[in-house]
Amino acid sequence: MGTVLIDKLLQTVVNQGASDLHISVGQPPVIRLHGRMRRLETKTLTADDTVALMKSITPERCQTELQEAGGSDFGFAFGTQARFRVSIFKQRGFIGMVLRQIPNKFMSMEDLGLPPVCRELINRPRGLFLVTGPTGSGKTTSLASMINWINENTDRHIITIEDPIEFQHEHKKSTVNQREIGVDVPSFSEAIRRALRQDPDVILVGEMRDLETIEAAITAAETGHVVFGTLHTTGAQGTVNRIIDVFPTNQQEQIRTQLSTSIIGILSQTLVPKIGGGRRGAYEMLVVDSACANLIRENKTFRINSVIQTGAKKGMRLMDDSLFNLFAKGDCAKEEVLERAVYPDELAARIAKAERGVFDDTNDR
Repeated sequence: MGTVLIDKLLQTVVNQGASDLHISVGQPPVIRLHGRMRRLETKTLTADDTVALMKSITPERCQTELQEAGGSDFGFAFGTQARFRVSIFKQRGFIGMVLRQIPNKFMSMEDLGLPPVCRELINRPRGLFLVTGPTGSGKTTSLASMINWINENTDRHIITIEDPIEFQHEHKKSTVNQREIGVDVPSFSEAIRRALRQDPDVILVGEMRDLETIEAAITAAETGHVVFGTLHTTGAQGTVNRIIDVFPTNQQEQIRTQLSTSIIGILSQTLVPKIGGGRRGAYEMLVVDSACANLIRENKTFRINSVIQTGAKKGMRLMDDSLFNLFAKGDCAKEEVLERAVYPDELAARIAKAERGVFDDTNDR
């Protein structure tokens, strides 16, 4: 029963282009389509249904972890059509699941609308490049497109450290080794330390969630590797503060110095529903130049936003400018861009002016 049903549900997700499938007791399966939740026209799921669905796709080790720790994550392939990242968990004693669809095709950086300067930064011989944003903002997709670009265009050794592996990379011009936490290696920090002995050029750290991982990633970037990392922060300014705040006070000055010399860029992103369906990415881009590195070292991160504002020639842009452009182009509704704005009041005033035909500067046209 479980296998037949899960295949049908996953086929629906693939056919409709939904991003997620939610399975929980007491309601029919729910898909997330263009950012909105929609119930499927099928039966309400019972406790037995969700257990059968879970068992039909979950490896033994994850079923054990579910019993012992109350939850587990893994990735699996749905034939050749798509991969899914699956999170299984208990809620009120029942089994629940969320399956996130990972497309089989890589989108190019141009397709995603990533700032053009990204290509330049990821070609550097060393340094830390961070992609940040809330859960479900497309960070994994952006990173996969960058790794794929390096793989197609340069001869490097790329090591990815993920929990679980999402996009699968074939060896193209580069050699790509993908390691999964809990299967191939115990933890992120341990994996980075070991990676340094594996002659890498590029290391992708799926999530920088604790002090050891952040420290290991910074060290790897300092010692001559390009390191990609993700954080669940919003905005470049907030990201730098968050990294430093993870460390005890007596280490913060040293980390500021290390970060200022190793970090090369921060891409912060969010997804906005597009008028007529689909979604568009809005991006904030900080390119770390010597002026910005000084601000990080001297603990003046509150001035980073003004660096971005004046750094357009270097490829920098603020999130609210990106959101304004999506509105001005007619791609996204006013309410949607304001909901994601860093300074909603200022953006609302700017949009109101644009609606009256008054533009702040030439970028607004």
